[in-house]
Amino acid sequence: MEYRKLGHTGLKVSELCLGTMQFGWTADEALAYEILNAAFAAGVNFIDTADIYSRWVDGNPGGVAEEIIGRWMKKFNIPRDQVVIATKVRGPMGDGPNDQGLSRYHILNAVEDSLRRLDCDYIDLYQTHWYDEETPIEETLLALDDLVRQGKVRYLGASNYSAWRLMQALWAADTLKTPRYDSLQPHYNLGHRAEFERELAQVCQTYGIGVIPYSPLGGGFLTGKYRPDQPIPESVRADSAKRRYFTPRGWNTLEVTENIAKRHNASISQIALAWLLANPVITSPIIGPRNLTQLEDNFGSINIKLSLEDKKLLDETSMWEK
Repeated sequence: MEYRKLGHTGLKVSELCLGTMQFGWTADEALAYEILNAAFAAGVNFIDTADIYSRWVDGNPGGVAEEIIGRWMKKFNIPRDQVVIATKVRGPMGDGPNDQGLSRYHILNAVEDSLRRLDCDYIDLYQTHWYDEETPIEETLLALDDLVRQGKVRYLGASNYSAWRLMQALWAADTLKTPRYDSLQPHYNLGHRAEFERELAQVCQTYGIGVIPYSPLGGGFLTGKYRPDQPIPESVRADSAKRRYFTPRGWNTLEVTENIAKRHNASISQIALAWLLANPVITSPIIGPRNLTQLEDNFGSINIKLSLEDKKLLDETSMWEK
């Protein structure tokens, strides 16, 4: 496992980041422990979660993934300084009008709740989950600045921001002399490129912002799970995959990726991850394995070096219309 600097910071994170949205949803706590232990043993030091994981599941109040991570570190005596924990704030964590958003009020309450659930004194990377159009960016940044000064948060990141919103935040941080966003978590993969590549990629490259893309396998589409001539298998993400990727370009991309995978004696998902890892603007794709088999398959991507011809073919096949 190699380690990469997170943007222009001195923080080094593993080239694959372990996502935890599935914990308490499609992976119970015992399985989550197995996945966490296997990932940590393999050298993964970067764990991504969010306070709302997975509040959309019946009977899940949110915060469950954070609690599982906290109990895992305690149960297995994981040294806190050997793990980079990233979590997020923004989503609804209650029914009150101030139980969500990026106001100072909500951020200061939410960080205490996350620290309690994670059972630790600080969060390495605190990310705003998506933009809050009802709160001035200045209010958000000044609240986050207080958390950094208090030692409760070490670095700041953003997720699901448009290019102009990200630039607005960078400008505001420079004006206010507060810490800035040092990372961006965009939706980015071989089948979903335009959202990041149109403008965000250039912003991140120019300003040294680390990029930790989520859904690098397109909700299972870039694993070969779905086929154009076969019935859609039951999956919690099937509807999303169908809406986004079941297109002529999507099926063609899948076919080309599979052909390259055969030449490398690899899986389709390994090639999709290797394509991301070959991009110098990418820091660490967020994998979300639901079992140990998927985790081991994901790990295989770090040993694959795509040729210039392979990458060019993937780039051209999956290119979006400009």
